[in-house]
Amino acid sequence: MFEIRYHTAEISKSSFLVTGGAGFIGSNIVEYLLKYGAKEVRVLDNFSTGSLDNIESFKNNPSFNLIEGDIRDIQTCHNAVKGVDYVTHQAALGSVPRSINDPLTTNDVNINGFLNMLIASRDADVKRFIYAASSSTYGDHPDLPKVEDKIGNPLSPYAVTKYVNELYASVFSKTYNFHTIGLRYFNVFGPRQNPRGPYAAVIPLFVECALHGQPAYINGDGETSRDFTFVENAVQANIKALFTDGINNSEAVNIAYGQRTTLNELWHMINEMLGLAIKIEYREERKGDVRHSLANISKAQNLIGYKPEFTVLDGLNVTIEWYKQNLVLSNK
Repeated sequence: MFEIRYHTAEISKSSFLVTGGAGFIGSNIVEYLLKYGAKEVRVLDNFSTGSLDNIESFKNNPSFNLIEGDIRDIQTCHNAVKGVDYVTHQAALGSVPRSINDPLTTNDVNINGFLNMLIASRDADVKRFIYAASSSTYGDHPDLPKVEDKIGNPLSPYAVTKYVNELYASVFSKTYNFHTIGLRYFNVFGPRQNPRGPYAAVIPLFVECALHGQPAYINGDGETSRDFTFVENAVQANIKALFTDGINNSEAVNIAYGQRTTLNELWHMINEMLGLAIKIEYREERKGDVRHSLANISKAQNLIGYKPEFTVLDGLNVTIEWYKQNLVLSNK
């Protein structure tokens, strides 16, 4: 999608496993690795939230290998990591509301599945294990911007699972000398993010509403704010984390742009880009939501050399164009 290279290491002799590689963030990572000539890019996905459409363009690439399977099965995880050099673990059940409605499945996938992947990767002696952590870990801690060592009480089952991931990663570092990096994503958005379904994220929902000339619904007064992060910045973080040197413990770093946008501002930006002036419809606030979120990204900058290249506006422009071509006009 973009001609920005985030690695200096030679990857033509390396194999990669992307769990959840048919999902939104995962498929963008897969695209990057294939574009720059990885020896093998293996995807493990059970398609509960991922889509074949996201990986359709990779199927004829000889370096691409799809394994349809579930991280909740330990043998599947062992099979998937066999012979793999690097793992980026993106498979999870996202969404705070989903976790509130079904905490058992969220726990099973996000904790048991995560532990299976840690064990399998440790046993396979992979060189680096990167995983999708979450800004939800900050819970009710009031400080802004968020810094990695100050977290509060979790506000949803989903937040609990992502915090437990970090606890397990820390234990594996101390007990087995298996070191990992967790990327605490802040509201990642961009191409391939699904606007359909009951647990869709806000930006794809807003964009689809606007493209259909319909009003958006906002939970609360619209002054809830987020550090929206374009997916290409998340791709950069994964690639740089995979190849960074000198990691001798478990680390967690914020991956964001470092700028706060309210939902009211976001809707206005989307309307302005499309030349529209559609009003918002407000409704009750949602359980488990954090009021404000903003990241301090200095640790990621220092530890892995992370430098977000795309602003929210940059990302929205690309995202809107993608939805025009791939979702709305084709009516998928």
